[in-house]
Amino acid sequence: MNLTLRVWRQSGPSDAGRMVTYRVEDVSPDMSFLEMLDVLNERLILEGDDPIAFDHDCREGICGMCGMVINGVAHGEQRATTTCQLHMRHFEDGATITIEPWRAAPFPVVKDLVVDRSAFDRIIQAGGFVSVPAGSAPDAHSVPVRKEDADSAFDAATCIGCGACVAACPNGSASLFTAAKITHLSLLPQGQPERLSRAKAMVDQMDAEGFGGCTNTGECTAVCPKGIPLDAIAQMNSDYLKANAK
Repeated sequence: MNLTLRVWRQSGPSDAGRMVTYRVEDVSPDMSFLEMLDVLNERLILEGDDPIAFDHDCREGICGMCGMVINGVAHGEQRATTTCQLHMRHFEDGATITIEPWRAAPFPVVKDLVVDRSAFDRIIQAGGFVSVPAGSAPDAHSVPVRKEDADSAFDAATCIGCGACVAACPNGSASLFTAAKITHLSLLPQGQPERLSRAKAMVDQMDAEGFGGCTNTGECTAVCPKGIPLDAIAQMNSDYLKANAK
């Protein structure tokens, strides 16, 4: 495959940034999107140019590091797929592909396609944990949990914190991320003692970081690589209202 790439290049946070066009030839359809960028970067290094900076780690769709906007869609148009698991066979030979970083005020660009997502870390630090002593691991089935709750908790726990929900949201909201981290604890017995205080602390921190409000457009769930449902946001809002009422 021969491709034309339009890549956002930005040397640092204070740089205005610009789109730069590259030609990439002899791309195997079996390459992942990141492997294709590796090939381009190898060529740029050999030519004495600065390689394109992008985040990556596990390359197995688990860590959530590989966030970038591909042709206007977070992680690309392939549903339920992270960028590292997106393969070039989903593009046509001769295609022009536009690659940009996440666009959100709380995610400042560090360089090129790399953004600072430490705002997510601070939301987790505000309450995304269980601090109440729960003792040792209980025997199996000693604490009954409804299957519906267990399934919903597991669905929410699959969030990898990539930030695609923020990049896709027209308001730059982090509600789906925050709701996933709140919900997967609030549905289980261990998370009940701090359920309401957790919701209040994490939502307040989300607002303090400058993320926008949720207006239920659903763009976040459309690009979420783990398919976290919009129901999680409803659960978060319910807990937050109860916390403020108390």
